[in-house]
Amino acid sequence: MKKQQLIEKLANEMNTDSDNAGKWVDAVLEGIFQSLKRREKVTLPGFGTFYIDGRSSGTVFKFNPSQRMRSMLGWSSTYNDSD
Repeated sequence: MKKQQLIEKLANEMNTDSDNAGKWVDAVLEGIFQSLKRREKVTLPGFGTFYIDGRSSGTVFKFNPSQRMRSMLGWSSTYNDSD
C-alpha cells in the first residue's frame, strides 16, 4: 500500500476528504519519526513495535510484530482472534 492509498482509505473510514486525511497521516508519521529519532519505542497495539537498537557495530532499525500480526502471517503466536 502506498501513502496515497492509505490516505484514501483513511478518508473513506473517517468520512472526510483526502486533504484532511493526509494531514492526519502526515502528523502520525511525523510523530513516529520524531519518537524514533529520540530513540523511543513506538508501539501500535495490534500491529507491533518499532525501535532503534544501538549496537557496537552500528545502529539498527527494528520492528517486532504484534501477536495478532504473527498469527495472521502464520508465525508462532499466542493470539486468539475471538473478538
